[in-house]
Amino acid sequence: MSLQYVDPTVSRKKFEREIAEYRALENKYRERGWLLVHAEFPKVLIVLAAPKLIPAAIVMGVAFDYTNYDAAPPSVRIVNPFTGEPYKFKELPNPLNRALPRQEIAVPGIPAAARMMLAGAQPYMQPHQPDDIPFLCLAGVREYHDHPAHSGDVWELHRTSGAGRLVRLLEIIHRYGIEPLIGFGVQLVPQVGFNYGPPPP
Repeated sequence: MSLQYVDPTVSRKKFEREIAEYRALENKYRERGWLLVHAEFPKVLIVLAAPKLIPAAIVMGVAFDYTNYDAAPPSVRIVNPFTGEPYKFKELPNPLNRALPRQEIAVPGIPAAARMMLAGAQPYMQPHQPDDIPFLCLAGVREYHDHPAHSGDVWELHRTSGAGRLVRLLEIIHRYGIEPLIGFGVQLVPQVGFNYGPPPP
């Protein structure tokens, strides 16, 4: 839990601006599967569903903490949509994979068009260990800017760009966490066992 060191009136006003921006298009967001469940300074909980699936499915919750906004970026966690508990990395319904750009591999004698390869995918959700609560590895998120590996990419470089805005962060999570869903996966695991008749007398 972060302590509020910024004048709460300032942070609350900026928080209310985020909620007002969301509410202005709330019906459109609901059609996309975004459901605003809780919005009371400094916390927001949005549940993300996949309405294109039949039946539609609730996929994840996203918890935002706008304490000290915007002197500090918001905290963002992917959470259980029913309990609000943050998922551990191994429990995530989706690690928000993004495709890495194609890279040219250096192979002499091969035409340039044939030297391109797909580098793979990288998740936006990053843990230290599978049992850790992962963080959204994205500029504009408190956990990203607090991470020692990002000490050169400080919040102040992104603060005026809208990087911590509620709708912007939801757009990214939706793009990588909801849009790729195309259906339900069902696994049937056959099990062999014994059938018993009535017990002997």
